[in-house]
Amino acid sequence: MDNTTTKGGEALPVTSASVDVKEFLGIERVSETTWRFLVTERLVTPGRFLFGGCGLASGIVGLEEASERPTIYAAAHYLSFARLGAEVLVKVDLAVVGGRVTQGRATTYVDDREILTVNAALGTGQLTSPTPWLRMPDVPAPEDCPARVMPQRFDNSIFNHLETRVALGRTFDELDATPGSPVSALWARVASHLEPSAATLAIFGDLVSGGASQPLGRSTMGRSLDNTIRVASLEPTEWVLIEIHMHALAGGFAQGTGYLWSRDGTLLGTASQSMSSKFWEPPNS
Repeated sequence: MDNTTTKGGEALPVTSASVDVKEFLGIERVSETTWRFLVTERLVTPGRFLFGGCGLASGIVGLEEASERPTIYAAAHYLSFARLGAEVLVKVDLAVVGGRVTQGRATTYVDDREILTVNAALGTGQLTSPTPWLRMPDVPAPEDCPARVMPQRFDNSIFNHLETRVALGRTFDELDATPGSPVSALWARVASHLEPSAATLAIFGDLVSGGASQPLGRSTMGRSLDNTIRVASLEPTEWVLIEIHMHALAGGFAQGTGYLWSRDGTLLGTASQSMSSKFWEPPNS
């Protein structure tokens, strides 16, 4: 069992652990409405540009700090790329501040070029279901699952800083061009063992983009067009299970959803996205 955060012997509600995720992103506040970070190796895709989940996470950090409210949902729309080494500015606008909910947007720039926009709702309410509506799939514990050994082409990227294990589905070596299930699952954790926050869930949720490889039976390349995270309940957990359901692939574009679970079976949130997809082909093939 993972330990809950306590104070004076009483359990505390877990809100977004922005200090931890800010350290991972390297993001800092530079004014009332602006944040800044550099695109470093641990934030990039194998293509050497900002990992979409990290872009969404940076917007969430700014929106939560500016509104002083936790994320309900946040949706990113990706417009362009931020290359390795680029300085990124995140500018936040709180469009509507209500009694319980704030509606806001975070617009992210590189050299005055807009690269992504995050729209979000932040706040809290009172009504909570007394019992879960969904249950985590019955999968082995992370220690009993094979490591997801990444091909060499994934080196020098965020995948060097995420540990993933295959809980359901096939490893890269087992992709043999035969069709498989559109449902797969990965255990994931960050080397620094960040507690889940809306921002860290956004990073884990972007692993949905690799889910098309499972039903196709071949390694694919996916670039996110959009990415949405919806937060259910944040609970301390070292490992997060991403239960991936791929819905469709047509005309080169795939769509899928990820259910994000704590090790103890609490639904932390859901992630969904659309992505351009194609088979990965070795160079000069």
